Amino acid sequence: MSLSGVHGALSNLKLCQVDIGTGMDIVTDVAMDLAEAQDEGGMAGIKEIEAMVLECAKLDREINCFVDIVQQVTAEVSTQQPETMVDLSAKVRERFTVKIARLSDAELYNHHKVVAFKESIKNSSDQANQESAEATEESDEEIRVTQSQVNFICPLTQVEMLKPMKNKKCNHHYDEDAIMSLIKTKQKQKKKCRCPVVGCGNADVKQSDLIPDQVLRRRIQSQKRHSNPM
Repeated sequence: MSLSGVHGALSNLKLCQVDIGTGMDIVTDVAMDLAEAQDEGGMAGIKEIEAMVLECAKLDREINCFVDIVQQVTAEVSTQQPETMVDLSAKVRERFTVKIARLSDAELYNHHKVVAFKESIKNSSDQANQESAEATEESDEEIRVTQSQVNFICPLTQVEMLKPMKNKKCNHHYDEDAIMSLIKTKQKQKKKCRCPVVGCGNADVKQSDLIPDQVLRRRIQSQKRHSNPM
């Protein structure tokens, strides 16, 4: 296989990761529905879904490891003679086996999708409790809805977020594509990425600080459905 063929295979693996991430979002939505129902059967179902999310996180991690190792090995052989390509598969297999053996399943709980899952379940349960206890007047409800809609707007794009990401440090939200683009731009400029929310003192937004906010995403989708009924 040529190096171009290897790079093509890696691109396909990365597309698989996108599908894995989408699947994790879908089962997270199901778990959030169960959390909002707040019954014993639902809690048992959440445990089963959490196990599925962890398995997906493990697969995603293994793909990341494999891609990293292939890129390292191909970078090494690209500067050597063509015959070194013969040993490419063996080198990748050996390094991958060693690296995977060093990984701990406990580390999976730090995977950003797993963190988002745990936080989403907690927030859904808390929100269900809050909504059941609230009895507000219509004028107060209108104010609350208006304030929520404002929170749906990305401070970077100034349009409604599609994939809201929450910053664990300052608790502000941004659309995933917009904030990742800004972080990459600042990295190329060798500068720190300041939180784009006006008045925020967070002067160093990092990718590791961001987690998907599934609760907010569902609220945005719910608001769209109510605004545009079939």
